[in-house]
Amino acid sequence: MAINETGAEQRRLHDADTNAVPWRKWGPYLSERQWGTVREDYSPGGDAWEYLSHDAARSRAYRWGEDGIGGFCDDGQSLCLAVALWNGRDPILKERFFGLTNSEGNHGEDVKEYWFYVDATPTHSYQRMVYKYPQEPYPYEDLIVTNRDRGRRDYEYELLDTGIFAEDRYFDVVVEYAKDGPEDVLGRITVHNRGPEPAPLRLLPTLWFRNTWSWDRPEPKPALRAVDGGVEAVHHKLGTRRFEVLGDHPLLFTENETTGAGRYGKDAFHRYVVDGDTGAVNPDGTGTKVAADVAAEVPAGGSVTVRFRLSDRPSAGDETAFDELVDRRRAEADEFYDVLLDPRLGEDERQVARQALAGMLWSKQYFGYDVERWLAEHGRDPLDAKGIRNGDWFHMICHDVISMPDKWEYPWFAAWDLAFQSIALAVVDLGFAKDQLELLLSRRYLHPNGQIPAYEWNFSDVNPPVHAWATYLVYELDKARKGRGDHDWLEAIFHKLARNFTWWVNQKDHDGNNVFQGGFLGLDNIGVFDRSAPLPTGGYLDQADGTAWMALYCQSMLSIALELSERDPVYLEQAQQYFEHFAWIAVAVNHEAGSAAMWDEEDGFFYDSLRLPDGSAQRLRVRSLVGLLPLAAATVYASRTTARYPQLIEGIQDFLDRHPTVNSVLSRGRTEGRHDERLLALFDEQRLRRILTRLLDEDEFLSPYGIRSLSKHHAEHPFEFRVGDQRFGVSYQPAESDSGMFGGNSNWRGPIWVPANILMVRALMNLYIGYGDEFTVECPTGSGVKMTLFEVAREISGRLTRIFLPGPDGRRPCYGGQEVFTTEHWKTLITFAEYFHGDNGAGLGATHQTGWTGLVAVFPNVFAGLSGPDLLLEGMTGVLRRAQVEEEDR
Repeated sequence: MAINETGAEQRRLHDADTNAVPWRKWGPYLSERQWGTVREDYSPGGDAWEYLSHDAARSRAYRWGEDGIGGFCDDGQSLCLAVALWNGRDPILKERFFGLTNSEGNHGEDVKEYWFYVDATPTHSYQRMVYKYPQEPYPYEDLIVTNRDRGRRDYEYELLDTGIFAEDRYFDVVVEYAKDGPEDVLGRITVHNRGPEPAPLRLLPTLWFRNTWSWDRPEPKPALRAVDGGVEAVHHKLGTRRFEVLGDHPLLFTENETTGAGRYGKDAFHRYVVDGDTGAVNPDGTGTKVAADVAAEVPAGGSVTVRFRLSDRPSAGDETAFDELVDRRRAEADEFYDVLLDPRLGEDERQVARQALAGMLWSKQYFGYDVERWLAEHGRDPLDAKGIRNGDWFHMICHDVISMPDKWEYPWFAAWDLAFQSIALAVVDLGFAKDQLELLLSRRYLHPNGQIPAYEWNFSDVNPPVHAWATYLVYELDKARKGRGDHDWLEAIFHKLARNFTWWVNQKDHDGNNVFQGGFLGLDNIGVFDRSAPLPTGGYLDQADGTAWMALYCQSMLSIALELSERDPVYLEQAQQYFEHFAWIAVAVNHEAGSAAMWDEEDGFFYDSLRLPDGSAQRLRVRSLVGLLPLAAATVYASRTTARYPQLIEGIQDFLDRHPTVNSVLSRGRTEGRHDERLLALFDEQRLRRILTRLLDEDEFLSPYGIRSLSKHHAEHPFEFRVGDQRFGVSYQPAESDSGMFGGNSNWRGPIWVPANILMVRALMNLYIGYGDEFTVECPTGSGVKMTLFEVAREISGRLTRIFLPGPDGRRPCYGGQEVFTTEHWKTLITFAEYFHGDNGAGLGATHQTGWTGLVAVFPNVFAGLSGPDLLLEGMTGVLRRAQVEEEDR
């Protein structure tokens, strides 16, 4: 099967992956917040938010990275581009987005701006975003004070609530980038005045070098200097290139250094533009930071356009040719998505998918962090740094472009987020997706003991082990696209995953009985207690989700080992090993009886089991995603795969014969599909039906917009647990959390989370292959409507997608009824929030987490034109291959 390389963007991707043409070298790799991060924290107490604030960021040089609005930079973040703005009334020059710190927001950190990623291609040959910049003074103090005075049970006070957008008195700042070559970047900024009157604007396209010369082990200092109406940029790694802004605009120069360290400091442009301090900038036309000062009066309903270029070669300053190139790249982006997205999708669905993928591509960021140097700069011996954040991770050296959850609220990688994000990214850029999955398993990241780093606030925290599942799925996507699998990549990553698997077995199975712990496992406040802290009762938790994740890990490693066995039969032994691991986990889950068992026969649900110091156990009967996750450990193995290896089947049968107890338990969750597919699961048909009864009950988990993270049952029946005089409880909270657990800025006690829904849909499709059309359930529970598991999967996918689609009244549920999003200049702009209200679908948490929420782009494309019989006939792999054939035909 040939790869479709007929389009311009497809050819660029092919050249980047096979001919090492550096099309990905320049991209939107600039964070929207570097202040308040762990990397920049040098406080004695580890208070990152207070050490380097938004106000301080204006004048203090960053140590490890940069930030800006609508930014672009090289993949080492040596040279950065961004836009700065001043409306003539703000107290500060707008060089970065504003938001509240964790302590200022009533639900944790929260950005207070409106911007939208509307388009992007995987090689960043074309990018477009829109920023809503108010014309009135920005209400910094109002936002801080009002949010500070609100409690956790109150709504957040947002920028729209201040009335600053009244009468449409704002600018739409449209930032576009286009490439005329791998090293030739064009930028076009078009500012639309949406207000009723002309409005002044100062717009500053800005170029600067990241400061790498002011610290220990300084690098040679680069230079910017005015030459022939433009700017020459000289860097010891990048070489020489030219920056020019079309038109006659004064150039401002300063140093990207902490203000006060030299004559010209980082805040010079603010002082020059806002304060009128002409002495703040260097009159000699040299420095490490430069901006063109474009002053404009934007007419009511009109626009102004500024064009700039950063190139490694001379270029003509012709506006017509410039615009033709940008418009051509935009047309090529249209062509790319016309091929990528199924034509059977409606226009609204296509728009959602395209903007979701655009957000994912915009959210690739440079992440620089040398932990050993960082520890030494704190005055600590890196080899003896106990008691300081990340003191055990001195081996980590990070200097990579990474897919981040969010460019402002989460400008750092999170391990399990990255695995989910790689799946969505594989739809548009398989090469980058594969690199991302391998990155955290590389020796620069993976701990010598085999642990995957979680996130910069605490690398030692534990995220769910989803890398193996994501790896195999991306491998299958790659195989479907190319007609052959990348065995070398799969083999290399398999061995690294095996190290991490061993770490889990050795570190997270407290009693060695194949029931696992893990702590919070990414679900923040879902538990009765903080699951990553010592329990107030003493003892420990046997976790239903931790055990389910390990079952899925076994199944995924088994799938990979079987695939590798095609070329090297030595991996059959590994396949046998992971099958046996899964078998022992299945036995542990199903064999325990009484209060020690995670399965509750009365409720028909899985729960965490609290193991107390006196040896007794008690189930924590909270119906949550924790108890649904055993569904995720349902995987189908094609008959042709197992039939190819009779020695493996013999080995498995011998194992089962030798362990009749295992056989009796395992057979309950092992079924054969219509074409002799083998389904492995942690439950039998009876238990499956009981779990599905709750999953599909609209008074429990099934929302009009997907699967809730906590059953609505707990709205009227909150769970309570007492320890002495202390009371711990969990209740249904469909919006924001009233708990400060894990910073209080996310909520798993009721809202809808896209990755959890993706896992449920994937499980249902596998279960459908295993059980076929004969297995039907009521959906919704009690409705009398019978559906196959395929139809249930499609129903959940449709409900999830509905969050982002305009309804009959033109309102998108994700915007929670805000009227402005039905108006002309807002209604087609979509953000992809961190999670969504469990009852009405409104977006909550981090506003721009197109990270794993971007997965919403995947399933509409999968289900378009797909039927249950197709899935039964072709299997999951066959469906992927068919989708690729259809893409090539387009």
